[in-house]
Amino acid sequence: MKIIGLLCIIQLTVFSGNDDAAADFIAKGDEAYARYDNNAALENYQKAFQADSTNYEAAWKLSRAFVDVGEVQEKKETRRTYYQQADNYARKAVEIDSLGAKGHLWRSIALGRVALDAGAKERVQMSKEIKKEGDRALELDPTDDIAWHVLGRWHRKLATLSWIEKKFANMFLGGVPKEASVQKAAECFQKAIELHPEHLNHYLELGLTYEELKQKEPAIAQYQKVLELPVADADDEGYKATARERLEKLKK
Repeated sequence: MKIIGLLCIIQLTVFSGNDDAAADFIAKGDEAYARYDNNAALENYQKAFQADSTNYEAAWKLSRAFVDVGEVQEKKETRRTYYQQADNYARKAVEIDSLGAKGHLWRSIALGRVALDAGAKERVQMSKEIKKEGDRALELDPTDDIAWHVLGRWHRKLATLSWIEKKFANMFLGGVPKEASVQKAAECFQKAIELHPEHLNHYLELGLTYEELKQKEPAIAQYQKVLELPVADADDEGYKATARERLEKLKK
């Protein structure tokens, strides 16, 4: 009995130590993420997950980090590798806690990033799973602005498919989803802005959506907002550059 009791104490100590180590690495990853050092964030979240592979926060933040680092890779093959890893860890997060919104959200985002570099056939095939995961994230947390953003991207993309993509949609989806519309995309981005008015990309994507709707002045207003807001994310300088380009074209 004494031996069994001692073993239990040792096991509890080890698990507690793993929890502490994971929490410490997550905190370091968060600090790196806050200063836009995505590589350091990725490294620390990896260490957190290695310390405790049942840690939900470590899993979904590791997925996010793989997306962030993948976005700056120049080679398509390298980007895809990072995005597939992002999907792997988002899946792990869902396995750990299926009722956690972030796991589903980052699955949707990771799959969306893979789709960006994929061929028309694969993009259309993946759209159903992307929508499913995004919807689930919103069902679990309707206040998540990024989930609304993802849904907005889905609506605009599916509503503006090329002729070849529409052929694949007919083959794999039974046609272009009737619910998809550019107007709904605009409403999703508006909701995202309502929830997080400091996030530049919400305004940029709303501007692009207004252009699709042939609403020039509202589009200009959104791009100007992107330029007015302060940088608060690693990608914000890129968003500002895109907004300037769109404004120049619209004002010609």
